[in-house]
Amino acid sequence: MTSSKKDPILVILQLTGGNDYFNTLIPYNDPLYYDNRKMVGIKQEEMIPLDDNYAFNPSMAPLKELWDMGKVALMNGVGFADSPRSHFRAMDIWHTSEPDKVATEGWLGHATQEIDPNKENVLTSVNFGNGLPRALAKPGVSVASVSDLATYGILTGLEADQRAVALERFERMYAPAMGSGYVMDYLSQTGLDALKGADILRTAPDKYQSNVEYSGSPIARKMRDIAQVHLAGFGTRIFYTQHASFDTHATQLGAHAQLWTDVSAAVRDFYADLAEHDASDNVMVFMFSEFGRRVKDNGSGSDHGAGGLAMAIGDPVVAGYHSEYPSRKPEDLQFGDLVPNHDFRGLYSTILEDWLGIDAKPIVGGTFEKLDFIKKS
Repeated sequence: MTSSKKDPILVILQLTGGNDYFNTLIPYNDPLYYDNRKMVGIKQEEMIPLDDNYAFNPSMAPLKELWDMGKVALMNGVGFADSPRSHFRAMDIWHTSEPDKVATEGWLGHATQEIDPNKENVLTSVNFGNGLPRALAKPGVSVASVSDLATYGILTGLEADQRAVALERFERMYAPAMGSGYVMDYLSQTGLDALKGADILRTAPDKYQSNVEYSGSPIARKMRDIAQVHLAGFGTRIFYTQHASFDTHATQLGAHAQLWTDVSAAVRDFYADLAEHDASDNVMVFMFSEFGRRVKDNGSGSDHGAGGLAMAIGDPVVAGYHSEYPSRKPEDLQFGDLVPNHDFRGLYSTILEDWLGIDAKPIVGGTFEKLDFIKKS
């Protein structure tokens, strides 16, 4: 748990599409890397060494700055057994913690309910992006989804007096009716929560000032929006966003480089922004992708794999490597993939119990090995 009295804040950054683990954290002294990446390999002189064994992708210089500051934890070989190598199924598994059956309730939906069981704050969890990730879905749990904070709100184009009248009518329309039943009660409450959340969130940009200049990339805008809401003090405990697409089957070198250029700069600037406002000590960013990619390239890119890399970033993390990089030896691969050696539910257990203070077992479906990537109080 955090060492201060502030509530612990979790920011999830989903790297959608299957990030190429092998070209992100590169085992640059292993000849097998170069043997398998003849067309989509990175030249050793271009890599950013972390130590004598591993290097970051050349586009990850901003994350290297955070690494040097002791703010980055790297979790190797993360995944689950028998990866389906399907984006949709793999992401569902990560979102619901259910690798053996199709589920609809998300692990963070459960966490939101545990954090705010009496629904006292309609902004306990906020998603930045279109739609609602399944990770945050749970009946009875309201989550605001924001595409663009600068234009977010209900009927924001109306004059103030017109908007007040329209909102009053909208509220009456969605107010619960006696005898309307569970479904209508749920829908009406969701509508009212949306109104409340929109009205609160739209005030965040006016409260925000910063000397940090984010880039113009989509993920930079989302991370800036998260910073604005966090700094506005609305009591949001869980933030969620994503960046895509890491599905680099073809022309990978250029596409993957740009993806990590954008993500690395956005995360670095987000941390700098919070640090400038003395608001970084209770915030942890967790990054994951649904799976890694094949060890051997396909001539232009890399195909769906299994074992991947997760990262935790911020003041609360124990910096360094956590768990072993999977073997690259041909006899140790499974269908040409790195074999996961740490179940992702162990990471969730660590986050839920050691950061958010929530019992993980009913959420992740059992007991899984945790990793010590969060500082003790």
